[in-house]
Amino acid sequence: LALGFPMAYGIARSNPTTRSLLLLLIVLPFWISFLLRVYAWMGLMNNYGVINNLLMWSGVIDQPIQLMYTDFAIFVGLAYSYLPFMILPLYATLERMDLDLVEAAQDLGASRTRAFWDITWPLAKPGIIAGCLLVFIPAMGEYVIPYLLGGSESLLIGRVLFDEFFVNRDWPLASAVAIVLLLLLVVPIVFLQRYQARDQESTT
Repeated sequence: LALGFPMAYGIARSNPTTRSLLLLLIVLPFWISFLLRVYAWMGLMNNYGVINNLLMWSGVIDQPIQLMYTDFAIFVGLAYSYLPFMILPLYATLERMDLDLVEAAQDLGASRTRAFWDITWPLAKPGIIAGCLLVFIPAMGEYVIPYLLGGSESLLIGRVLFDEFFVNRDWPLASAVAIVLLLLLVVPIVFLQRYQARDQESTT
């Protein structure tokens, strides 16, 4: 959300030509296989990959730094893979928003910051909720990114669930982890749906 909202806001407020180009750049990764994109990050972040070679060439570091098989690598992989799922719902909501409301608030003396928090943010809530659900649900059960970028030490719940089922063959523990994962997915969905329903009732 911290990355997606500013990007979606900037796209929605840009001119039509720039907007089309930016949306194309957001959607472009979907034309490439998910697995190939993860492997591309492996090539970028390994000890003698593009990032380390660039840093050593520029003199920032003397020897390669460990980027692969770290929490940082998992974070980068998850953010890159699921950021479009946050940006697109937010963009759709912000693009339909009536800018006259923001201008009216500023004409009445509200600062740009106050107008954002009182007008833009509440009107963007449907996109925020949709984006959070679209990102949270698949990211919670993600297995490929922790396995390839995080290595054997990563303990994301999707990786733990896979290992308990197919490596350790501990079916009771794996079933318990699966139930926990199911609850972690269902509870936020129910909460957000009720929150959105109450918000719609209050506005009507």
